Amino acid sequence: MSKILELRTKRNTLWEQTKDFLEKNRGENGLVKAEAVEQYNKMAQEVKDLGAEIERLEQQAQIEAQLSAPTSSPVHADPKNGAKKDVKPTATAEYAENFWNMIRNRGHYGEVRNALSVGEDTEGGFTVPDEFEKKLVEALEENNIFRGLATVIRTSSGTRKIPIAEDTGEASWIDEGEEIPESDTTFGQTMLSAYKLGTMIKISNELLNDSAFDLATYIARRFGVRMGNAEERAFITGDGVGKPLGLLAETGGAKVGVTAAQKDAVTFDEIFKLYYALKAPYRKKAQFLCNEALVLQLMTIKDNNGNYIWKPGLEIGKPDTLLNRPLKTSAFMPEIKGGSKVMAFGDYSYYWVADRQNRTFRRLNELYARTDQVGFLTTQRVDGKLILPEAVQLLQMAPQG
Repeated sequence: MSKILELRTKRNTLWEQTKDFLEKNRGENGLVKAEAVEQYNKMAQEVKDLGAEIERLEQQAQIEAQLSAPTSSPVHADPKNGAKKDVKPTATAEYAENFWNMIRNRGHYGEVRNALSVGEDTEGGFTVPDEFEKKLVEALEENNIFRGLATVIRTSSGTRKIPIAEDTGEASWIDEGEEIPESDTTFGQTMLSAYKLGTMIKISNELLNDSAFDLATYIARRFGVRMGNAEERAFITGDGVGKPLGLLAETGGAKVGVTAAQKDAVTFDEIFKLYYALKAPYRKKAQFLCNEALVLQLMTIKDNNGNYIWKPGLEIGKPDTLLNRPLKTSAFMPEIKGGSKVMAFGDYSYYWVADRQNRTFRRLNELYARTDQVGFLTTQRVDGKLILPEAVQLLQMAPQG
C-alpha cells in the first residue's frame, strides 16, 4: 500500500470516528457540548493535518514526475533540413553552466559575465536559466494555492490590456422577412501591470563550495516559500497599491453574496445561499475557499436531511468537498470575526495573474563577507486582478458590535 493511500485510509477512519463522537456529544440545541469541544477540535485538527500531508505528498509526486520528464526532443540527423531550431539564449546548457558558475563564484569572472550578458537586466541581475525558472514556478505553486486556481499569463513588458464582454447582447424573435434588430456586445477593458516583488537569502561559502549540495533546489524552495506567501497574500487581500488587487478588495474585488446573521458562526442556510448566489454558469467550475480555522466549524454542520456538508477526499487526487464542491484553504483568507469576508465561492480562473517574463538573480559578494556568507537577491514582476467580479461570491460575517 502506498504512503498516500495509507494516509487516506487512516484519515477516512478518523473522520468516521469524529462524526460518531459528534453525534454522541451534541446538546439539545444541536451544538457540541462545551465539555466535548476540546476533544472534537483535537480529532478534527488531526483529520485536517492528515489532509495537508496527503496534499503535500501528492504535490511532491507531481513535481518529481515533471522534473524527471524529458525536457527536450531527441535530435535527429536530417540531410534535407540543415537549419537549426531557434533556442532561447537562457535555455542553453552553456548559459545554465555559466549561471551556476556565477552563483558559486567559479571560473573567470569576466568570461562568466560575458557568457551571461544575454540575460543581464538593467539593474545588474541575471535572468535565471529556463530549467531553474520551472523549479521556481513549481515551488511558487507549491506554496501558493491561489496561483494554481487562477489563470496565469506571461507578458513581455509593460501593461497588458484585457478586453471584457460586459454585456453579451440578446437575440430576438422576428417574423418572416422582418429586419433583425441590432444587439451589440458591450466591451470594457481592464489592465494588468507588473509590480516588483523581491527577497534575499544568505548562504555560507561552505555550502556554495560543496559540489554535493543541491543548490538549485535549495534556492528554489527558499524563494518559493517567501515569494509564494507574498503573492498569495496580495492575490487575496491586496489593495492594488504597489501590489496586485486582491479577491477581497472593496473596489474591483468579488461581491458579497451573503451576510451571516452572526459574527462568529456560519450556518447551513447561509452556505446554501452562497452557493446559489453564484450564477449557474460559474458553478460548473466553482470551488469554496476559506481559512483553515473555519473548516473546524464547517465539519460540524449538517444539511436539512441530517448529512454532513463537509466530506473528506477519499480518492487519490480528490480534494475535500463542501456541498459536493471542492474546498480549498488559504492562510490568508480572514479568520472568523465581525465584518470579515470569511468564505469565497466561485470560478477563480477569472482571476488573472500576469507574470512578467524572466525572474532575475543578483549575487551580493561583499555585504556579508565578515560572516563568510554570500547574499542572493531575486526579483520578479507580477500583477493579478479579478477580471470578472460576478464569477466569485463572498460570505461576510455580521458586523462587529
